[in-house]
Amino acid sequence: MAVAGADTVVGRCALPGLRAAGHEVVALDTPPDALPDLDAAAGAMAGCDALVALPAQIPTGRRALRARSWRAHDLLRSEGVRTLTDAARRAGVRRVVLQSVSFVYADAADDWITEESPVCVTTATEPASVGELAVQRHAGTCRTGVVLRMGLVVGDSPLTRWSLRAAAAGRPVGFGDPDGYAHLIHSDDVGPAVAAALDAPSGIYNLGAEPVRRADLADRCAAAVGREGGGFLGSWATRLGRERLEPLRRSLRVSSARFSDVTGWSPRRERLDAGWFEAAGLPELVVP
Repeated sequence: MAVAGADTVVGRCALPGLRAAGHEVVALDTPPDALPDLDAAAGAMAGCDALVALPAQIPTGRRALRARSWRAHDLLRSEGVRTLTDAARRAGVRRVVLQSVSFVYADAADDWITEESPVCVTTATEPASVGELAVQRHAGTCRTGVVLRMGLVVGDSPLTRWSLRAAAAGRPVGFGDPDGYAHLIHSDDVGPAVAAALDAPSGIYNLGAEPVRRADLADRCAAAVGREGGGFLGSWATRLGRERLEPLRRSLRVSSARFSDVTGWSPRRERLDAGWFEAAGLPELVVP
């Protein structure tokens, strides 16, 4: 199979799981922030039975507050995915699996979110929606298109390391309403989930662990570095981040039951606990 985005956060988590499942992986040789070339991508996919597209990396820390930091991310999720699906068709690749994001859903407060729940398309979420549409169009009687609306990756990820460093320094790390829900997936569960998606029928699937209250997430992050209580970013961050941070602040009580029912996959790290942060290199991040 061909993997686009092997150097992204999700890619680095997914590759070991794919190989452990016995798949031969061909990593498409494209820099993480560069758009794929149609001819080169089609040539690299020749002979592959599937394409796994893991586009872009979400900016972290203060970079996430700057609109220009998202330009490469947006292009890869939209134009990049469209180019990859075009290349897959040219190369005769019948199955495409796309890693999308669960924050395309509208804020649902305490209500459960399923694949039928409404999305909220804004400037920030439109690129992901464009990429999803390209994969859905790829699907047909002889082709399969699978979209994984994945939670934020916690564990071996830049976002986790930034959060732990900020918490260790006494800075706030929480986003949105403390009583709202966050949708997460541990880095250890990404690879097995992507491997399971290779047997799923066409469709959109939510992917993650049990939702967690945002206050609990912030508190556990602070506790992991010996701090008491995790603070929340104030209105200044909302003003600076504008619409870019709005999707990350939504309350998303997302259910992944459909994916589990269809594939048999279930997260080994189902509920958030202190062990979720160990993969981030916790001892090196703790401030004495």
